[in-house]
Amino acid sequence: MYYYIRGKLAKKLPTFAVLDVQGIGYEIRWPLNAFSLLNEGEECTLYTYLYVKEDVQQLYGFATENDRSLFLLLISVSGIGPSTGLAFLSSLSSSEICSAIMQEDSKTIQSVKGVGAKTAQRVVIELRDKISKLQYSGELMQTTVAVASDSAKVDEAMDALVALGFTRAGAQKSIKLIIKKHGSDLSVEKLIKLALKNN
Repeated sequence: MYYYIRGKLAKKLPTFAVLDVQGIGYEIRWPLNAFSLLNEGEECTLYTYLYVKEDVQQLYGFATENDRSLFLLLISVSGIGPSTGLAFLSSLSSSEICSAIMQEDSKTIQSVKGVGAKTAQRVVIELRDKISKLQYSGELMQTTVAVASDSAKVDEAMDALVALGFTRAGAQKSIKLIIKKHGSDLSVEKLIKLALKNN
């Protein structure tokens, strides 16, 4: 219904953006790669998908058309809903997802939160041929996120993980382990990615 929405990025959080289009603020759920690529206050375009089910209507947005296409392919697989589709694009780059599918690398696919062995196998079987039609130009540009303090960074990462399906206690435990292992000098995006990969 909405192929893309262009406007000013009025607010950005790891799990969603608010795009201001002529005074109307659209809440759009997005993956971490879009969060890291786009800056608050700038004009931007998000390629969107409107998810409608029973009493739920939710916009999902992506920084590139290829990411949108990949998301639509992922959620076409039985057992993968929009939340898991976002988890894919938040924990792996588009090229990593495509490579894992093409190489039948079920282990990498299972590293995404909420994806078990059977679902990983379905992803490979159902998407192997379709994925070759998508054109990717390699890794997306990575940027770090400046956050005022460590506690604010941890809170933001925890909120994002809860929105992606973690319990608050599970998110807290995972982040503590990551900080213990990797130190506290990590961006919000890195904290979330590591938590998603370790669960």
